[in-house]
Amino acid sequence: MTARVVVLDYGSGNVRSGVRALQHVGATVELTSDRAAALAADGLFVPGVGNFHACMAGLRAAGGPLVIETRLAGGRPVLGVCVGMQVMFDGSDEPSESPQEGLGEWPGTVARLKADVVPHMGWSTVRAAEGSALFAGVEDERFYFVHSYAVADWTMEPPTGHFAALAPRVTWATHGNDFVAAVENGPLAATQFHPEKSGEAGLTLLENWVRSL
Repeated sequence: MTARVVVLDYGSGNVRSGVRALQHVGATVELTSDRAAALAADGLFVPGVGNFHACMAGLRAAGGPLVIETRLAGGRPVLGVCVGMQVMFDGSDEPSESPQEGLGEWPGTVARLKADVVPHMGWSTVRAAEGSALFAGVEDERFYFVHSYAVADWTMEPPTGHFAALAPRVTWATHGNDFVAAVENGPLAATQFHPEKSGEAGLTLLENWVRSL
């Protein structure tokens, strides 16, 4: 059965490349802000372009936080990309006249990269987490980044004992400082880079996610 994916349309900018990439890897894709459709889909793709706080404001206006929380509570897959990943954390140091809290799915604050050249724009390798499902077959490939802010400190304590297998898989990259490039945490996954703009490697990553739905 073909996986049905909703790309959440909340005013974050041009998301057509994400729609096309997901269609290319075999998903049936709908670009919409309709909450019922977003809840019913096999997978929810949360894009994000621009300022963290503006994206959060747009998400809230579209009812996105409740949709994401409801899906995750039911074990329904969500994939966040770029600022769509950043909003999953507690908040951001990015300047804004109207500061917004993040969704708080993961602890941590999005901070400016400590690099001589910012933004980080271009192709970079990642250090894929051991056992990663997203990066299966593309662990050594490069991915396309466009960002000035990222999460540098992963502070979530991994579960132990019977729940150790559920520990989040965290993938890292470096631009000036190490930062979180991707996370796989049960139904919630996210990438700081743009898989839809990362050529064949990015398409493989998206295909891995779509096949898991």
